[in-house]
Amino acid sequence: MKKFRKVLDGLTTSSPGGTIGSPSCGSAAGTPTAAPTPREIDVQETLTSDNFQLCKTVRHGFPYQPTALAFDPVQKILAIGSRSGGVRILGRPGVDCFCQHESGAAVLHLQFLINEGALVTACADDTLHLWNLRQRRPAVLHSLKFNRERITFCHLPFQSKWLYVGTERGNTHIVNIESFILSGYVIMWNKAIELSTKTHPGPVVHLSDSPKDEGKLLIGFEAGTIVQWDLRAKKADFRIYYDEAIHSVSWHHEGKQFMCSHSDGSLTLWNPRNTTKPFQVTFPHGKIQKDGRKESCKPILKVEYKTSRSSEPFIIFSGGLSYDKAGRRPALTIMHGKAITVLEMGYPIVEFMVLCETPYNNEVQEPYTVVVLLEKDLIVVDLTQSSFPVFENPYPMDIHESPVTCTAYFADCPPDIIPILYSIGAKHKKTGYSHKEWPVGGGTWTLGSHTYPEIIITGHADGSIKFWDASAFTLQMLYKLKTSKVFEKPKAGEGRSAEMVEEDPFAVQMVSWCPQSRIFCVVGISAHIILYRFSKYDANTQIVSLEVRLQCESEDVITPSENENYPCFSEQGSHSPQPHHQHPVSPGSRTPEGAKDRGPCLKVKERVVRVPPGYQSDLVIQLLWVDGEPPQQITSLDINSAYGLLAFGNCNGLAVVDYLQKTVILCMSTVDLYGATDPYQRLTRSPRRNRQSTSEHCMRGLSNFYSDSKKRIRTSYQSLTELNDNQQSVDMERSKSPTSVHYPTSLHNDPRVLPEPVASLRASHCSPVFYLLDNVKGPGRKLSLPTDLKTDLATHSVPRGLHISAGQSLQQTQSFWEKSCKVTNPGDHVNGHCTSPTSQPCSAGKPRIPMGPEGPRLTRRGPGRPPFRKAQSAACMEISLPVSHTEGHASRRAMLQQLHGVTMYSHDEHHTTSYCWNERESRENSFSRSRSSSVSSIDRDTKEAITTLQFGESYGRKSDVLPTPCLWVGTSLGMVLLIPLSIPTDHEERMEEAVTVGPSGAVQMLKGSILRFAFLDCMGALIQSPYEVWRDLNAPEDPDRPRRRKLVHFSPSSSQDANGDGHLAVVCSERQAKVFLMPSQACLFVHNITESSFVLRADVVSVCNSVCLACFCANGHVMTLSLPSLRPLMDVNYLPLTDMRIARTFCFTNGGQALYLSSPTEIQRITYSQEMCDNLQEMLGELFTPIETPEAQNRGFLKGFFGGNAHAFDREELFGEAAAGKASRSLAQHIPGQGGVEGMKMAAGGAVGELARARIALDERGQRLGELEERTALMMTSAESFSKHAHELMLKCKDKKWYQF
Repeated sequence: MKKFRKVLDGLTTSSPGGTIGSPSCGSAAGTPTAAPTPREIDVQETLTSDNFQLCKTVRHGFPYQPTALAFDPVQKILAIGSRSGGVRILGRPGVDCFCQHESGAAVLHLQFLINEGALVTACADDTLHLWNLRQRRPAVLHSLKFNRERITFCHLPFQSKWLYVGTERGNTHIVNIESFILSGYVIMWNKAIELSTKTHPGPVVHLSDSPKDEGKLLIGFEAGTIVQWDLRAKKADFRIYYDEAIHSVSWHHEGKQFMCSHSDGSLTLWNPRNTTKPFQVTFPHGKIQKDGRKESCKPILKVEYKTSRSSEPFIIFSGGLSYDKAGRRPALTIMHGKAITVLEMGYPIVEFMVLCETPYNNEVQEPYTVVVLLEKDLIVVDLTQSSFPVFENPYPMDIHESPVTCTAYFADCPPDIIPILYSIGAKHKKTGYSHKEWPVGGGTWTLGSHTYPEIIITGHADGSIKFWDASAFTLQMLYKLKTSKVFEKPKAGEGRSAEMVEEDPFAVQMVSWCPQSRIFCVVGISAHIILYRFSKYDANTQIVSLEVRLQCESEDVITPSENENYPCFSEQGSHSPQPHHQHPVSPGSRTPEGAKDRGPCLKVKERVVRVPPGYQSDLVIQLLWVDGEPPQQITSLDINSAYGLLAFGNCNGLAVVDYLQKTVILCMSTVDLYGATDPYQRLTRSPRRNRQSTSEHCMRGLSNFYSDSKKRIRTSYQSLTELNDNQQSVDMERSKSPTSVHYPTSLHNDPRVLPEPVASLRASHCSPVFYLLDNVKGPGRKLSLPTDLKTDLATHSVPRGLHISAGQSLQQTQSFWEKSCKVTNPGDHVNGHCTSPTSQPCSAGKPRIPMGPEGPRLTRRGPGRPPFRKAQSAACMEISLPVSHTEGHASRRAMLQQLHGVTMYSHDEHHTTSYCWNERESRENSFSRSRSSSVSSIDRDTKEAITTLQFGESYGRKSDVLPTPCLWVGTSLGMVLLIPLSIPTDHEERMEEAVTVGPSGAVQMLKGSILRFAFLDCMGALIQSPYEVWRDLNAPEDPDRPRRRKLVHFSPSSSQDANGDGHLAVVCSERQAKVFLMPSQACLFVHNITESSFVLRADVVSVCNSVCLACFCANGHVMTLSLPSLRPLMDVNYLPLTDMRIARTFCFTNGGQALYLSSPTEIQRITYSQEMCDNLQEMLGELFTPIETPEAQNRGFLKGFFGGNAHAFDREELFGEAAAGKASRSLAQHIPGQGGVEGMKMAAGGAVGELARARIALDERGQRLGELEERTALMMTSAESFSKHAHELMLKCKDKKWYQF
């Protein structure tokens, strides 16, 4: 037995890893394997697991679904609470902190301990939390959970340690802030109101102490009752009963009157000395009608009554508009004297707060700013100017101005790129802002030592592109580009695609940017690509457009003699350039059907346009409609400025464009790229029925597609439990073929049926783009359709002459399909579900069901070719994914079930499918796949999509001696192809001679769809792609210095001397990573990244002066692998993939950083570098800065004598345990928090290291000692002053007699 094991071990180690004949070579997950190599590759790897640690760094953008607002008038910091339990604390630019409650409950109220460096939050789970803001990473010090009552309002008087808490039952409790223990002093609702009152006053909606006397607490109840409670006497001073519900109350600073806002849109002014009725009632927006009655108005949700020394008081409120004006936007009203100003807002008002000069409520307030928190924006209004201008917001609160559809992250950019983008973008900034300094200026922030230029690019649904400066953990917009200006505005009801006009036809799908050459490429949702060049000068230009017919499909009758594929490049040859505005001809154009091709989805401007400085469009590439079918989505893109080439692909094939000569040099189906090395036995398809030549029939089909698919889309959002239990019924609901084919589970070993493959996640060198139904613009927005849903699905007829009668045996039918129509099922399966996300089957055609007297012929349903889709916002993907009971993560099938409404697969392993059916037929066709073992083959219906592309210097063939320009191609079936390029080197020849292309066939196969390529030299250093140095084409001509192309090459052979020629190629797929030695194409290392999940994003990045492979999996794991040995360095279960937004926007970059869209409005940045985690504290801003509390104004002798004894009020004497006793233990539960160093350790990820934690503790201790020293010095100064005054008084009174005093 031992000998047998040794033999197996020898076979395992000697098996050639990575050859096409052994697609599953490699080890188990987590164990890299090495194959024998022609020569030893000695690479000294420096990265270890100690170099990696994962933690969050900073969050940018507007807080998603805000709920509460608070401001510290002394520290001048602002806090915003959100529905998801997050708290954003903002100060001066650079001071931006995010805190998250562990419970995730919505934040209802926020209260700063003014100038104390602490914040109290009240959440929807009836828990109070005390946050310590004196550390860079705030942490919870205490929590208090109310068990029997719900919190409705909180109030903390200035310089008090007792927090008033109002509840839904109408009671008022008091909490000690220092110990976070409930006081025994309680104001019960039945004691606050009169005994004769028969109804409950409702929840507490307002609590405030009187400015005249702190011992008097004003309590407002929702039903209209107002009570002033004497805290000392424990009784009510007065009670007010009003007919209208109360929403808010605001005091005059003298305490002689207060104002209430009501549900009928009125404001009432009350005098505490006469509470029988209000002495003033106003309806600010209620006009008197002709019949003498006032208009009904909306409730005034909040009112602020602020006084000023130099002018009339300010009355500021939200709401109160009349109901009769439909469609009016939310407004904030400012009443200043007799002037009434209404500020209309773009979104509903959540909360507003007036900022005043003094924190004392018994002084003249002097308001200077009002902060308005909207649902999707933050507006700050300057009250010191009569026009009430707004401040320019220094925070990046407009990321979601249009829904984000893709992201890209670039670290260590050229240092000159940020200033030049800022200078260009500054010319287009809006004007009219207030010239005063931004009022929220608290905290301190300094530029850290570990800084370098970083740029984030966001693409949006309206076609706009935003460049952001992300250096030093900040975010500032540099430049905005509108891609829609290239096209004419689409008009509904006109043109060739009247029924296809989408709301977001310009939406950005992916971007590719070369910072060195400043060439920028954008892929749009309407199957278009725009190439931009950067210029510092404006220009008059005519946009050059290039139309490509990327539709390569053979439609031959299945006969034994006809099994050859037609070439898919143009008749001129794939090596010949195409003239402008022409497109390659696919085989379909040989027939009269080719005459039915239609134009692109959008129309490019044909006139000469004037373009401003910045990015200017150089070329527009559009895919054409073919045979009445819209073009497929572009799934991959790469551009190389040194070669002057642009390559893109989709589920139909690959195209390469020479953007210097504006020609197409290659347009080929994926099948034809293999040539004679195609590893699959592909079956040709049955001929199509003749299509109707009228466009009316085409558009009628599209109309039917929209109407019917919308009905079926609703079924895709069932619970995944139902999908798992009753998959057949769901498949039947989605399919609309007239022929029903049932697959009884008794014929399979695995009773779980597998869904039909359709297109899915796209991964390329740009960020993967996913699409989903969303509701970006509100409930009125129409549904958009998943790409691969179509009612007129292509059917696959059996060979002519073969008919299946109703009584034919299942065994005979199954035998026929096993012999003639074996189809590979290339999906890996988890718990019986198809789990691969990146295959793109995209066949076209309408149902063709030849009927005869014998009965219906057997047909197979295939996925249809969809129209182009509306942009699906990454911001609006809130879909809960099922969790596999055995694997603990979202299965691929389940994810894609919700993503597209149907499912998909990629070729991970060789499996074939047996087709079987029942005698019973239904109206709808259900389709399932099951596993069986047979010879590998693949149907022509399963289109092999191009998922990633990479230009670079490599070896196109094994026999090559020197590296040449090549294009690496990765497909959804895990195949890697290499295309050598012949590019003229001379500048003049490059602009005149054609670039030749020669596909060399398949190189290797991996499990799952290919995601990423990268190249290393034999010393393990990353080889950068060659690029062209930027030159301004619009700059004035200089006869002494002619503009010529300056190229920078990084040849593999020039980067090493000891190991000779050659380089390493790193290939990563959804499941595997492999390292090949070029040009021998030998597989050196293999690592199975995951068996139960799949990789969504993979990048080769630079960390700590070395390189590694970083991966983000669908189960939420973030992994790093060493290169080239593929050793696992880090594997952290970071976050579960709960929505497609994260998968679509997650991207890595150099320096150990990454980002993703954490909400529709926020970008979360993280780091996986231990070095950055160690230096994180010094790179973040300080929220708290020691500031002396302003002294209260001298009230004067008369005011102090006649104004009451407010300063003699001692809350400790009333609320302390000695006087009030202990509160009931069952009422609230105290929970100690994770404050201090421990809380910081948890926030940072829990693995900082003992030395780092000791250093942080030492810093805190030093900070406290410094504060103590300052306080000691102040006390000494005060003592000296007191001693001096006492001595002077003694000398003055020493010689006086007793009667002289």
